[in-house]
Amino acid sequence: MNTDLQIKKLGDICEFQNGFAFKSNLFKNKGFPVLRISNIQNDGLSYNRLVFFDKKSYKEDFDKYQVVKGDLVIAMSGATTGKLAISNEDEIFYLNQRVGKFIPGDDLSKDYLYYYLSTQIEENLKISSGAAQPNLSTEQIKNFKIPLPPLSNQKRIVKILDEVFNKVEKVKENAEKNLQNSKELYEAYTQSIFIDKENKWDRKKLNEICIVERGSSPRPIKNYVTDSADGVNWIKIGDTKNVNRYLYFINQKITKKGAEKSRFVKDGDLILSNSMSFGKPYIMKTTGYIHDGWFVLRPNSNLDTEYFYDAISSPQVQKQINALASGSVVKNISGDLVKKVILSIPSLKEQKSIVKKLDELSNQTKKLEEIYKKKLADLAELKKSVLKKAFTGML
Repeated sequence: MNTDLQIKKLGDICEFQNGFAFKSNLFKNKGFPVLRISNIQNDGLSYNRLVFFDKKSYKEDFDKYQVVKGDLVIAMSGATTGKLAISNEDEIFYLNQRVGKFIPGDDLSKDYLYYYLSTQIEENLKISSGAAQPNLSTEQIKNFKIPLPPLSNQKRIVKILDEVFNKVEKVKENAEKNLQNSKELYEAYTQSIFIDKENKWDRKKLNEICIVERGSSPRPIKNYVTDSADGVNWIKIGDTKNVNRYLYFINQKITKKGAEKSRFVKDGDLILSNSMSFGKPYIMKTTGYIHDGWFVLRPNSNLDTEYFYDAISSPQVQKQINALASGSVVKNISGDLVKKVILSIPSLKEQKSIVKKLDELSNQTKKLEEIYKKKLADLAELKKSVLKKAFTGML
């Protein structure tokens, strides 16, 4: 263990420059780029939603607010609080308020500081100055305590961390690539399996193979929502969050009187969303009532429900639904249009065979995804472990 460590307050060995309070109503589409909290990510600076200003709009001397290549910056509030970045850009940026820049003294390596702050902010710091959103103050930052070995030792630690993290990053990239490949393989198979290569399947419009009915809603709905035990399930789009294929649980109920003005769906029915995440199918595993943001599709006896779900979820059918959708803000499709969607229908035996193949591949893909996700989580833990050792004198 390295015993040659001093513990210093960051403000004693590093200057800290907070940003300037630019006026949002004076932002331009071109000019000098403003570095805002949303532009800071741990892997660098993001150009997403970059804004600009004109120096002529202010009397301020902006030199001290410059961010040049190699500068270390931090987001001090909002969703990106604590995010760090070292600028790799040749372009000069200007610090907005709630964005800070570190100016290390001669005894402090900028890269050593970056690695150290990564451990402090992600593991130890309680960033909770504001109730509405996380926040870091300049005083908090200056009071950070940092172990300070000699500069030569700092550089040695940085070199070790760079080498370790470069190797970790390569392994991470491979794992992410393999994870993406497994998803693409499943999607490609899903697309190919619904192609009638021998031209033996029937091609039918939706209303030729199932009953298509739109939901309806009692109005105003707030008058019919109830917590009473004798209420009935009221199925909303929000009930499908993180749901795949089967819908088991409903969060809200309406009165039986309200249900008289709605449409009933039973266990085994397939419902299709018609607003927000439009065109997404679900198989009911409970009963309830649907509003006009849903269609209920009840297939005939020659159509397997599981195949029906897979076919509607397929890229070929989803492409049709998207083409039929209308509306510039919230897309939706009318009952007359959704009935025109065309499906390829093989024999019932082949439908069941397709469902079995898709289930097998889906299970294999999920197992691979779990393996790769665990590897990514393990790599993240490895980075934390190495960083911890670096700043407890164990490297």
